[in-house]
Amino acid sequence: MKVDANLLIGLADVASKVREVEAAGYAGVWTAEMAHDPFLPLLLAAQNSSELDIGTSIAVAFARNPMTVANTAWDLQAYSQGRFVLGLGSQIRPHITKRFSMEWSQPVPRMREFVLAVRAVWNTWLTGEKLDFRGDFYTHTVMTPYFTPDKSDLDGLEPPRVFLAGVGEQMTEVAGEVADGFISHGFTTERYMREVSIPALERGRAKAGQPMEGFEIGGPMFVVTGSDDEEIEAAAKTTRQTIAFYASTPSYIKVLDLHGWGGIHEELNAMSKRGQWDEMGARIDDEMLNTFAVVGEPDEVAPELLRRYGDVVDRLSFYAPDAGDLARWASVMAGLTKP
Repeated sequence: MKVDANLLIGLADVASKVREVEAAGYAGVWTAEMAHDPFLPLLLAAQNSSELDIGTSIAVAFARNPMTVANTAWDLQAYSQGRFVLGLGSQIRPHITKRFSMEWSQPVPRMREFVLAVRAVWNTWLTGEKLDFRGDFYTHTVMTPYFTPDKSDLDGLEPPRVFLAGVGEQMTEVAGEVADGFISHGFTTERYMREVSIPALERGRAKAGQPMEGFEIGGPMFVVTGSDDEEIEAAAKTTRQTIAFYASTPSYIKVLDLHGWGGIHEELNAMSKRGQWDEMGARIDDEMLNTFAVVGEPDEVAPELLRRYGDVVDRLSFYAPDAGDLARWASVMAGLTKP
């Protein structure tokens, strides 16, 4: 299994962290659309590594348009010599309309069309065919040589791989249909992955006439560990609060419903609206914690991750409070990557 690291840091720290990550044997580094731009750090990541996959997990598609994403993604693909992965996600409506001040409508068909539009732009650059993409949400019909990347940035280069993030069945099915990989959400359990996500991906691949072979599945996995009981308890407290935050969000209620925990959503949602963020974590009992997260001493983590996901997940990252401390995670990573 491939193990990736997350780059949730400022630009000044990216170069040294990427060199550290590659030396430690990680397979890739991923950015997120959180406190920093998801694309800018990856230029530095490409410059300071030679083997790492570099990708966005995720960039918010609906905060942009297909043409700008096609340009940025191709630049990173060319500069990294084929190592870039364009990971896209929809985000939820309040973020799109209130954070980014962009239009929200029909996220599933819009995302499908977004990816097809990006691919249409790349196809025009590579083949010289006229750009004539006309959809329900996006229209791209102008592409002159002046706006086409130089031949040196096109020859011998495959388009970037596109991964889509999803939780709901419909978005996950679209990922299987139009993408090269799937980014599962941290708020995903083994049961939800096997009973909901994988079947949806299979339906999407079948719709596209493609097999599951070669289609990558990955994402962050909650892990609670530490060098002693005190550290494990501190990590558990932080993880309970994170799980409670996601459980309060309507978009993820289907995961709770599958396990018969749907009733806790309304309680947590009400608490979140009152700003009771610290108190929310206490509502996540041990059963829920152990279902969403692998909990144990460091030497127990890798075997349990492999037991839960080894036959369905190709790559993962650690969703943990101290995941950036590479030395602390060395033994876990070794247990996941050894032949």
